[in-house]
Amino acid sequence: MDTNQRRKSGINLPASMSETSLRLETFSSSIKLSSPLKSMSPRTISNLSASSSPSKSVSSCSDRFIPCRSSSRLHTFGLIEKASPVKEGGGEEEARPIPGGLKGGSPMSPSKNMLRFKTEQHCSGPNSPYSPSILRQDSALSGEVSTPPKPPRKVPKTPHKVLDAPALQDDFYLNLVDWSSQNVLAVGLGTCVYLWSASNSKVTKLCDLGPNDGVCSVQWTREGSYISVGTNLGQVQVWDGTQCKRVRTMGGHQTRTGVLAWSSRILSSGSRDRNILQHDLRVPSDYISKLVGHKSEVCGLKWSHDDRELASGGNDNQLLVWNQHSQQPILKLTEHTAAVKAIAWSPHQNGLLASGGGTADRCIRFWNTGSGNQLNSVDTGSQVATLTGHSLRVLYLAMSPDGQTIVTGAGDETLRFWNVFPSMKTPAPVKDTGLWSLGRTQIR
Repeated sequence: MDTNQRRKSGINLPASMSETSLRLETFSSSIKLSSPLKSMSPRTISNLSASSSPSKSVSSCSDRFIPCRSSSRLHTFGLIEKASPVKEGGGEEEARPIPGGLKGGSPMSPSKNMLRFKTEQHCSGPNSPYSPSILRQDSALSGEVSTPPKPPRKVPKTPHKVLDAPALQDDFYLNLVDWSSQNVLAVGLGTCVYLWSASNSKVTKLCDLGPNDGVCSVQWTREGSYISVGTNLGQVQVWDGTQCKRVRTMGGHQTRTGVLAWSSRILSSGSRDRNILQHDLRVPSDYISKLVGHKSEVCGLKWSHDDRELASGGNDNQLLVWNQHSQQPILKLTEHTAAVKAIAWSPHQNGLLASGGGTADRCIRFWNTGSGNQLNSVDTGSQVATLTGHSLRVLYLAMSPDGQTIVTGAGDETLRFWNVFPSMKTPAPVKDTGLWSLGRTQIR
């Protein structure tokens, strides 16, 4: 076969091979070509693979792999088009799958089923841990798998201990209960301060101010070794809680001192005279500075954990924020509609402050003291949570050093202990066999 003949037929063959000797043969299950290639056109040869059905098996000699759709589980990914619903005329229109995952006449409109995964029925049955009915009730998101919701924490509705506290004053503006880091509870009753040890239930009388004075506030230092006492005459006394000895007496206020707050080195006191005094036990003077900003009695004080800012609340419904050096407030927050007594700084995030208003306000508000913005507001419906037991409104609250128990004091002259944040790692405390077995005893 010469060069001209090979060029005319359109097939490139070696010079030693004739066109009539070429045959294409496959196995018995494939298509067999027995006619000579010279009787076929090049277009016929190129269309051989298209003439075979995709449903038939492909020979190992083929140059293209055609997958079997029956084993590909396309229904799992929602790629199989479903038939359209019956129209009004009674006819049913069948959906025609279009290659490339597109449907309709427009090649640019993607199918809504693309990349949408659906859990198979046998994997999401009613008894399966991944069943949507177990994880959530939203039928619109039933195909998605999410983390099961955390069960609500159970809070005991009744106190596990009750202390009778005779002469506990029913006065919203006083602060008569504080729990130290050494697990000792201090309570101001009338003219006296009593210390109750939570470890052995021992009661110690710290001091008696006499018939002409009264206790208006108590506050432990952060180390829990010293305690400050604010009096009705406007004095601030500092006592050694271990030795029950008075260390210092400082004046400066014109009337009762209803709130106290310690930083690492400074003791702040708030009074009905609307002033805040800064005391430093390292200097002989009664106070080192006076902060003037409130228009009514100061009833809330709290230093931030880094000692950079002091928050104060008053009966003028104001929440003021002071820094270490300025004698003027750097922030004036006036969103509360009642006296601001409850104040707390976040121990985890600097500049995050929470404040609670009185009866007419009932809101806990969260603030960013860096920007002065209110982050959130929660209407509690009352001044405290729904822990029932007191017969009069709750005025005093303190938390144990381990963060598991809170104690509340009210005008009904009782202190009640609530295990509201129990630890899952520590065992339940052993029940007392003495007066605590009766559930009630006196603090003095």
